[in-house]
Amino acid sequence: MTESRQVHPDSDSDLQRLRWQCRRGMLELDHLLERFLDLGYAELSESERQDFIALLGEPDPHLSDWFMERSEPPEPRLRALVERILVVVSESPRTE
Repeated sequence: MTESRQVHPDSDSDLQRLRWQCRRGMLELDHLLERFLDLGYAELSESERQDFIALLGEPDPHLSDWFMERSEPPEPRLRALVERILVVVSESPRTE
């Protein structure tokens, strides 16, 4: 299996695989990424889904800096995705 594998939001096994990849070494990242998977992933285009998979391959310190807005991803496509994730997660109230 390669990282360029197509992931479809209606495939339970692919969603479970992504959910597992959303589990990070930082609890804040776990919550943020898993909430986005639940709230916004299905709305992504195929290329944005591939960007999400690429984003999950980034080291936790990079992700933390990007989501805490201390720095930005160097690639415009990842920068746009980080912004989208922040918007989706901030606009949806927690149900916990």
